[in-house]
Formats: sequence, structure tokens, C-alpha cells
Amino acid sequence: MTLSPETPALSPRREWLLSEQPASRRQARLGQVYRTWLTFRSNPLAMVGLVIILALILVAIFAPLLAPYNPIQGGDLRTERLLPPSWAHWMGTDDQGRDILSRVIHGSRLTLVVVILVAVIATPIGLAVGTTAGYFGGWVDAALMRLTDIFLAFPRLILALAFVAALGPGIENAIIAIAITSWPPYARLARAETLTIRGQDYINAIRLQGARSPRIIWGHVVPLCLPSVIIRVTLDMAGIILTAAGLGFLGLGAQPPMPEWGAMIATGRKYIVDQWWVATMPGLAIFAVSLGFNFLGDGLRDVLDPKARK
Repeated sequence: MTLSPETPALSPRREWLLSEQPASRRQARLGQVYRTWLTFRSNPLAMVGLVIILALILVAIFAPLLAPYNPIQGGDLRTERLLPPSWAHWMGTDDQGRDILSRVIHGSRLTLVVVILVAVIATPIGLAVGTTAGYFGGWVDAALMRLTDIFLAFPRLILALAFVAALGPGIENAIIAIAITSWPPYARLARAETLTIRGQDYINAIRLQGARSPRIIWGHVVPLCLPSVIIRVTLDMAGIILTAAGLGFLGLGAQPPMPEWGAMIATGRKYIVDQWWVATMPGLAIFAVSLGFNFLGDGLRDVLDPKARK
């Protein structure tokens, strides 16, 4: 890599990563990762989102160490009920005398579990449906896309309510319901990407070598669709969190006394005028995490979307 007189000297490791003529496949891959990180780091909002999500993960992991009180067990209802924010209780207490900060901290675990499990369940389903429909086309494409359109015809929260009503209230059933309603956008995106990939020369060459369709789809088409789907999944995390909070608010998600943010808001709505902190604090947690995922998704789109690259 040539340097102009104005360009500061690069360290040997950085020069090795930014080399325009890599000597090995490993050097090329590490250089691409490093360039991606440099592009991502240049976006301030994306870094803010990354910090928020990393903070969520750390808080969820170390919740027992960070929470000053028991999130389930309340204090004396005569003296510790509905206390305003103070040095003893930074976010105040709820109607059962429980420390709201401790419940918000432990609630981050539920939020992280919902986000991870929904992504793990919905993303493979969407990829499988979308790539299969786009690769085979014809009646397979028509049947799978009409099924996808049926799911997309209903608002996500309404459809999740219907599934939870059928399965029964509970955090496990809420996760299943949200996952079932989250895969259609990923399927549509994967199908669109597959339609542009399936006719490429390298796909035809693989097909001529005798590779079967499942191997072509999962070994070559799906990896090329992953960047766009990852971006969409990250941007959808905020909607997933809001849907989970909505189910908890309606009493169909995590059941008491579990510290779920939506259920905490439902409890605090009765005291919103005089004891505003009971509903406001978990609402601010939902707002901050949703904003973090949106910022992170926008940053990933800038570095991973090939259409955005110049």
C-alpha cells in the first residue's frame, strides 16, 4: 500500500491488514474484516448503538451482581411502597415495595433471551422459505410466497396475540408466537436476493459439476443472502422488543412476578399521574434498547449492504 507524504505512517500490523496485495487467504479475510470495522467505526450513531447493545449484554450477564435488591421479593408495604427515586432506590419502588432498578436490570435478561431466541428461530425459517422459493420458482415460489403474504396481511402484534391466545400465556409461548410472526419479511428479502443470484455463472458452474439443489441453496445461495438478512434482523429487533413488551403489557407474556418490562409498565399505568416513575423507568429501558438496535442496524447496513458501497 503506497502512502502519500501527508499520510501518517501505519503500524506494521495495520499495514499488513490494509495491504492491497494479500499474500494469503487469511490475510485477505482479516483485512476485509478490519476495513469493515473501520467503516463501521466512522459512523458515530452506529457506535452509540453498539455501546448500548454491549451494555445490555453485560447488564444481563452480571444482573445478580449489579442489582442492589431482590427483583422478586418486596419490602415492607407500610414504609417502602411506591417510594420516589432516591439514593436508596435510584428508580424508586413499585406497588409491592420492590426496587425498580433491580427489576429493570433483571428484566434485561428476559429481553435478551426473547431477542436471541426469536432471531435463532425466525431467521432460518425465513432463509429456508425465501431461498427455496427464489431458487426453484414456478409453483413452489407461488405457494410459498402466498403463504408469506397471508402472514404479512396481519399486523405482527395482532397475529402474535392470536397465537398466544391459542397457545396460552407465558414467556415461552410468547417467544414462539413472535418467532412465527417474524419470519415473513426475511423470506421476502431472501427470495429477492436469490432471484438475482440463481442465474449467475458461478451458480451454473456449480450446477454443471453435479451439485444437488439443497447443497447449492445452503452452501452457496444462503451465505450470499445472509448480509442483507442480518441487517433486516438487527433493524427488526426493536419491533420484536416492542411486541414482547406489548404481550407482557396485556398479560400474555411473562407472568408475575417475573421482572418483564412490558408487565412493569402495565403495573405502573395505575399510578402514572402521582407515581410516574413506576411506568416511566421500564419504558425508558425499552426506548434505549430499541434505539440502540436501530442505530446498530443502520450502521450494519452501511458496511454490509453491497448496494450501499461505492
